[in-house]
Order: sequence, then structure tokens, then C-alpha cells
Amino acid sequence: MKIALILLVRNERPCLELLFDKIPAPGPDSGFDLMVAVDGVSNDGTVEFLQEHGIEVVAQSKRGRGEAFQQAFKEVEADAYLFFSPDGNESINDLGRFRPLLEGGADIVIASRMMADSHNEEDDQFLRPRKWANNAFNWLANSLFRRSGPYIADSINGYRAITRAAADRLALDAPDYTIEYQMTIRALDASHNIVEFPTIEGARVAGDTGAPSIPTGLRFMRRLWWEWLEKGKQR
Repeated sequence: MKIALILLVRNERPCLELLFDKIPAPGPDSGFDLMVAVDGVSNDGTVEFLQEHGIEVVAQSKRGRGEAFQQAFKEVEADAYLFFSPDGNESINDLGRFRPLLEGGADIVIASRMMADSHNEEDDQFLRPRKWANNAFNWLANSLFRRSGPYIADSINGYRAITRAAADRLALDAPDYTIEYQMTIRALDASHNIVEFPTIEGARVAGDTGAPSIPTGLRFMRRLWWEWLEKGKQR
């Protein structure tokens, strides 16, 4: 199985300067066979940094996280795609955990921040609004769309892999940050094999998140409603 590590970047040069050397090179021991970056119109030297380090950079034709996924599916030839944001949130140590699960028959593999032995960056806080909101969206997705298989504990997290075959079957088209939620919802509804493993979520090493909580939450609500309407049309 040929697995492509897809670096999702947009103005992430400060993070890359701190983390890039810690990402293993493609090969038998890394868990992936090639590394490609998809860039969402950076203007801070991100593209130049990656090119200086020998990484192929695919420019997005449109902005948006979902558009980055589509660009990867279109431009990168692989049997599976492992999406990774090099900002510190996602553990580099977990990169090698995806391959055995994909080769074992998983359609989608999710690094979960919500299951036992995992850690969400809010877990050390008394108030955990982002985690509580995520768990609400997890419950809604499982309650409305799950036909069989285990309860999916982290339906939203972007640290995940999907096979090309599954991506083609699911016909993903969300253009924005709801792409992972759409992927999980449609996979649940189609009884695809989704496998999770616990991960430790870290803090960003530089800069600010590009997804403000309230506007992003409203987008997830609209995505859930749209997918439910689409499911109704098929009944």
C-alpha cells in the first residue's frame, strides 16, 4: 500500500521551522511512502521553506481545508492519504500508527483525542468548551448516521487517514473545516470500517488557530443539517 503524508499548510513557516526536522523521512520505518504539502495560499515563506527542504508543494486552486483534501486526491497518486497539520497539535510520534490499521482493512483511521488513554489540550482545564462541543457533535453523528460498528469518539479531528477507494465512494465535497465531519458522517452511514486510536493533542507551537470556535461551530451545525437532508432524499 502506497501511503502519502499530506502536510496541510497555510502560513505555517514559524511552526515548520520548529517541527519540520522532527518529521521522519518517507520510508519503511516512517509509516508513509511520500510526503507532499498542500498549500492554502501562504504569504509568509511557507512554500519557500518547504521547497528548500525538498518537499513538493501543491498549490490549492481554491482556499479552504476541504479544498486542500480535494487537491490532494486530485494531484497525489496514492492508495491512502494521511493528513497532518504541522503546527504542534498533532503528535509526530503517531505517524507510524496509521499504516498497520490501513493495511489491516480500515477505510478511515482517526487519531482520537476523546477516547480512553487520549488527551485533549483542554483536559487540564476546569472548563472545556471546545471538547464539550466536539463531544456533542460526536453524539449527533453517531445517533443520526451510524448503522453498525463502534461508536466514533472523535468524528471531527483532522489527524486522520483515508484510502483512495473510500474517498471516491464517499464523494466528499465539503470545501471548508467541515470536511472531516462530512467524511465521518458519510462513512458511518455507509458502514465503512472506521478505526480510532488514542492520541495526545499538544498546543500550537507558534501562531494562532485559523478556525475561530463560534463561526466554526456554526459551520459544523450547517454541515450536520445538510448531510441529514441529503440522507432524507435517499430514503
